Amino acid sequence: MPSIEEIIQQEVNPFDSTTLYSSNFWREQQNEETNVNSIHQDAIATVEKLLAQVAKDNRPRSLILTGDVGSGKSYLLGRLKKQLNPKAFFAYIDPWPDSDYIWRHILRQTVDSLLHIPEGQEESQLLLWLGSLSALRNNSLVKNIFGERRTFIRNLRATYPTDIYNAKEFFNALYHLNNPELHPIACEWLRGDDLDEEDLQLLGVKSSNNSEDAAKNILNNFGFISRDSQPIVLCFDQLDNIPRLDDNHLDLQPLFNVNSTLHSQYFNSFLIIISLVTNTWRQHESRIQSADKVRVNAGLFNLKPITLDQAESLWKARLYPLHAQAQPKQADPLFPLSRKLLEEKFPRGKTLPRIALAVARQEYQKYKDSLIGIGVYPENINNQNGSTSLPKSKEKDPIAEFQLIWQQEYKKIQSRISKLNLIAAPELIRMLQEALSALEVKEIKPKLLSGKSSVNSFSYQHPQQNSRVGIVWTEDASMKTFYSVMKACEKVVNTKDCQKLYLIRNASLGKPSLAGNQIHRQIFSNPEHSHLRVNLTSVHKLATYHSLVNSALGNELVINDKAISLKELETLTREAEIFNDCKLLQDLGIVSEKEPTNDNGKEDRETKEFILNIAKTQGYLARKTLVEKTLHNYADLEQAKISEIIDQLCQEKQLKVYNPEKVSDQQFIVYLPKP
Repeated sequence: MPSIEEIIQQEVNPFDSTTLYSSNFWREQQNEETNVNSIHQDAIATVEKLLAQVAKDNRPRSLILTGDVGSGKSYLLGRLKKQLNPKAFFAYIDPWPDSDYIWRHILRQTVDSLLHIPEGQEESQLLLWLGSLSALRNNSLVKNIFGERRTFIRNLRATYPTDIYNAKEFFNALYHLNNPELHPIACEWLRGDDLDEEDLQLLGVKSSNNSEDAAKNILNNFGFISRDSQPIVLCFDQLDNIPRLDDNHLDLQPLFNVNSTLHSQYFNSFLIIISLVTNTWRQHESRIQSADKVRVNAGLFNLKPITLDQAESLWKARLYPLHAQAQPKQADPLFPLSRKLLEEKFPRGKTLPRIALAVARQEYQKYKDSLIGIGVYPENINNQNGSTSLPKSKEKDPIAEFQLIWQQEYKKIQSRISKLNLIAAPELIRMLQEALSALEVKEIKPKLLSGKSSVNSFSYQHPQQNSRVGIVWTEDASMKTFYSVMKACEKVVNTKDCQKLYLIRNASLGKPSLAGNQIHRQIFSNPEHSHLRVNLTSVHKLATYHSLVNSALGNELVINDKAISLKELETLTREAEIFNDCKLLQDLGIVSEKEPTNDNGKEDRETKEFILNIAKTQGYLARKTLVEKTLHNYADLEQAKISEIIDQLCQEKQLKVYNPEKVSDQQFIVYLPKP
């Protein structure tokens, strides 16, 4: 077995920002081995107590969770979900795109979260919730009533004779959750998608839940019925990217209006957790109406800094996988770090988790860089400058680190978003606005259209031409809604509110005889205006950037041990040319079109970039480790192909094999910076 020094040389830095980055607690699978249970245990105990109270009396509870930047709020929410999921159903509510859309956003996010399958379970939270209802607990009864819709609905209506909004249609949708063919449509109805007539008929319902009032009442249905099962926990996180007021303050009041409604209108079985940076809450607390602050009946819980003992445990947990491989065993489980280092860096005996991890990364990397000179691998390496020393990682390339985080998040988004209608149009509009802002497009103004369709539109000043461009994005299946959008577009064109209007829509335009289709032909047969269809890859890019924007505004996006601002994120995005191959932005004329690349060529380029960025951020590492990391990110690639790309980078003098006389698995790869 290799020594601990050899392992440190071979592996990536376990404290590296790219290994620590988490976009939000909901989508991440936490590694149990790196958890330190004593950290924020008092917060977990408080939430567990509140959850028990909600389960007992069915009355809603609300808690504001605050903490300094880097205190571990989002990570704590992940631990809560993991630890308390057997006792409650969890929902993650991310920033809403428009305050007039908040109830629909909360309902959609709640249903999407309930479709998540908890660890150790085979069914989604939604099906577990349905199966736990008292009306359906008798197995023989379940078998019978799931085969006959009327019996199913009659049984539920008898169990819940009052207080269920739109009971017949709601129970109809619940019935179809157990039909594999109609399950997706039932979920779309429950989360408020605007369905077409054919899908409504298949479900046996008359209309969609596409209003704020309907969304509020459907959410109430979930809470009311949950009295017979388990509470629902609504976790509001990354709120620094919600809409802002004219004075640039966050528009938090609508969230507290929602919270007050949950209490005043007797919503049952909800625990609401509002996670905010301490400074954000201090700046906005006085702006929340007093009556609404009182409705936060569980008060405020502020996360405290961690002790040096807890920081030491955090370091040990990250180092343990390396020490477990070593022979002989290192006596100090903190090696190459030390308790003395903690005491020197934090003389007051307290710190924040992120700061402790940043110090560990820097000191670990210093030690790793020093190993090249102590005889573990004594061969010298000549770089392009004629020097015989390794490039020091203290001069890390921020773009390389950013691109690794981007690629990591992009892979998650790809696996999560398999079709366009999984994202609501107002959210797509917000994502597109953020991308245009990153590309320095000026005068972006929301709500080009009037009426209900306004959240699906915006306008901007064209970067090359002195003209106003309008964007409308709608994917609603309902032809009635499509007609309303087309009427609003017609008004904008007639009043010349913009010189060019783009409609982005992949969904059907309806039959030629329908009024919406006819207006569409009148507007978009004119060369001044365009109808674009977007590919899923473009949406993945927009969604990935939106996730990073959420993190940056919440001070959670760390590059080179520093939480970067939105402006810094925008700069990195432009320098890394992240959007240069985004087909939607090319179609809008925001970025220039490039020569088309076949899929294999594109994958090779992405893999090559990934390998080079790993080498840049680590300085040097084992060839075997580099191959393994690449396989983890690009599972469809063959190992031989990855080795071929590494060899190509060596031929281009961007990488170098440190010890070429060794067999492949024992070789080290070094990054060679440009002179």
